[in-house]
Amino acid sequence: MKNEIRVIGGRFRSRKLRFPDAPGLRPTPDRVRETLFNWLRNDIEGARCLDLYAGSGALGFEAASRGASKVVQVEQDAAVCRALERNRALLNAEAVEIVQVEVRRFLAGEGQPFDLVFLDPPFRQGLVVPCCGALEENGWLSSSAKIYLEAEREFRLDGLPLNWRPLRGGKAGEVGYHLCERTFFR
Repeated sequence: MKNEIRVIGGRFRSRKLRFPDAPGLRPTPDRVRETLFNWLRNDIEGARCLDLYAGSGALGFEAASRGASKVVQVEQDAAVCRALERNRALLNAEAVEIVQVEVRRFLAGEGQPFDLVFLDPPFRQGLVVPCCGALEENGWLSSSAKIYLEAEREFRLDGLPLNWRPLRGGKAGEVGYHLCERTFFR
């Protein structure tokens, strides 16, 4: 891997962004990102987005490129955060905010509602379901938020909040990806 991603569409289209080696960091593959943003084409403009386990920043920068009004990227690793900051400056991506903190600690705080959440934690560490619960319980989701989950291929949607409706999903190599929608208040 070259430790480089390319923004697929929008204002930053074709711009290349670099990121460091870090344990568990694997950018969302281009094909999966393209599929996801095709699914979300009517939901991005003006959306408030939360990018958890931001890593390379592929999902958050793609959302900012396509017109999200705000993108908060949450990442624990200091070197990865420095790369996110460099990429934000390179793109002059004013809508992007980078927060260096462990994701579960961030989600334990007082929430502010987001329209779209990207949740792409390191694989096989059991992080998806607890994070989904914290998103729902701590006020991080707007009433009809969409939540993108990326996990190991064998991940099943069991244990997600009952008011989340799966919309679409797929598999690519070792990756399973799913788009859910919050359907009512709890």
